[in-house]
Amino acid sequence: MIDKINLAILTMCNIGRIKYAPGSFASLITCILFYFFYKNIFENLIFVFIILIIFFLLSISLIDKYSKFFKKKDPKEIVIDEFFGQLMPLFTIFFINSNEPFLHGNLFYSTFLAFFLFRLFDISKPFPCSIIDEKMKNGLGVLLDDIIAGIYASIIILCIWKL
Repeated sequence: MIDKINLAILTMCNIGRIKYAPGSFASLITCILFYFFYKNIFENLIFVFIILIIFFLLSISLIDKYSKFFKKKDPKEIVIDEFFGQLMPLFTIFFINSNEPFLHGNLFYSTFLAFFLFRLFDISKPFPCSIIDEKMKNGLGVLLDDIIAGIYASIIILCIWKL
């Protein structure tokens, strides 16, 4: 039972088992959840961050422990890394919008931009994502390359916002 729950966390309730582009589907689901819960995030910001930190640390441990259930070290079925990476540009938009509307205050377009930029950087794996992806074959490495891709997406969003 515990194994099923842990694998459900890693695969985001089996989204990772989708045959084609499971990472993109995981990012898309993350964007959809963000879009619909956007207003509630601000009201519960500290609680949200505590839960995310706990899940982040748990994910590192679970990836290390459950990698053996999959055929390779960074299996496509594990998509919790896309969830955390996608959150980076989404929270950037959240904090920009709390001060000043971004993309004319349209949350839908802002969320789509975050999705597009994150997927672009996650798939292309610019430095140092590519090195982390190749060299760090543990739970932290699996999560870290996506987090850095999310940071790159956030930087582009901030540049667009400043223009």
